[in-house]
Amino acid sequence: MNYQSSTTENPWDLHLASLPPKILEAILHNEPMRNHTYLRVGGPADLFYAARETDALAEITMLAQREGLPLFVLGEGTNVCVSDRGVRGMVVQNACRHAEIGPTTYADTGHNFMQLFVRTMQAGLSGLEWAVGIPGTVGGALVSNAGAYRGNICDLVTRIEVVEGGERRWVTPDWMGFSYRDSRLRREGGAPAALLGVTLTLTPGRKTDIRLKAKEIQMQRILKQPWQPSAGSFFKNIRDRDLAATLPNLPENMRKFGVVPTAFLSEECGLKGFTIGGAGVAERHANFIVNRGNATATDIRAVAETVKQRVFDRFGLRLEEEVLYVGDWN
Repeated sequence: MNYQSSTTENPWDLHLASLPPKILEAILHNEPMRNHTYLRVGGPADLFYAARETDALAEITMLAQREGLPLFVLGEGTNVCVSDRGVRGMVVQNACRHAEIGPTTYADTGHNFMQLFVRTMQAGLSGLEWAVGIPGTVGGALVSNAGAYRGNICDLVTRIEVVEGGERRWVTPDWMGFSYRDSRLRREGGAPAALLGVTLTLTPGRKTDIRLKAKEIQMQRILKQPWQPSAGSFFKNIRDRDLAATLPNLPENMRKFGVVPTAFLSEECGLKGFTIGGAGVAERHANFIVNRGNATATDIRAVAETVKQRVFDRFGLRLEEEVLYVGDWN
C-alpha cells in the first residue's frame, strides 16, 4: 500500500465512531511497525489494531472497503519491508488463530503456519511437511503461495473465506489466481480483499514418516539460513530450463528441475556479505537480506536494488521480490 493523505487528518477519523467500542478501545495510534516485522524496520502506522477474532477482522475490513479507507492487513510481519516513513491509514494485524484439524483442515488465516504443520503432524496428516521452519501466518502463506521442496500451499486449498467489495463470502482456489510465489493479492490494481479462513485437504499418513521428512527439511534450513533478522528469501527464484542449462556452476539437481536460485545468481555476482548501512546480503545465504543490528528500511531496499542491478548487469535477468514493500515510500 502506498496511500498518501493530502491533509493532516487521518481518513479513518470520521469513521472510527462507527466501530464497536471493543475494537475502538484497542486501536493504537502511531504504533512503530519495527515492533511487528521480522526485519525490525518500519516507521509508525497512523492507526494499529490487533484482530483476534475473525468477526472483528471481517467487520473492520468490510468498513474499510465500503468507505474506501486505507487499510493494510498484516500477519506476523515475516515477508514485508515497511517504509521508514510508516503506513498511512490503518494497519490491522491478523491474530486470529482458531483451527480444526482433520483430513479437511480449517484454519484462521492468522494461525501460525509452522504451528499448523505441527498440529497436523500430531494428528497423522501429511501435506505440510515442507512448511516446517517457515515463519509467518497461514494468510501470508496464501498471499505469496508459499512453498518449498516441490510443495506449494495452492495444491492443498479447497476454499477460502474472504472479504471483498465490503462483503464476506467463501470462494474457490481459482479466485486467488495462484502462480509461482504469487497470487492476485500481491498484484497492483486489484480490488482490496482480505483473507479470513481457509480449508486444506491433507492426507492421512504415519506420524513417524511425516516427522522424519520434516526433520530432514528443517535441518537443511538450519544449516543454510542466517540467524540475523530477515524477511526470508528476498527474491523469487528463476524457473527457466534453457537458462539453467547454460550455467556451468549451477548444481546438477537445479539444472535437472530448471530452477536457477537467486542465491546462486547473487553469489556469482560476489554479493555475499555486501552491505549498505546496517543492512547486508547474508554470508550464509545470498538470497537473504539481513538487518545487521541498526538497519533502516531504506538500507534494506538499497541493498535489494543493488542485488537486482548487479544480477541484471551480469545475467540480463530482472529479479522479482518475494518480500512486499509496504507503506509510504514516496
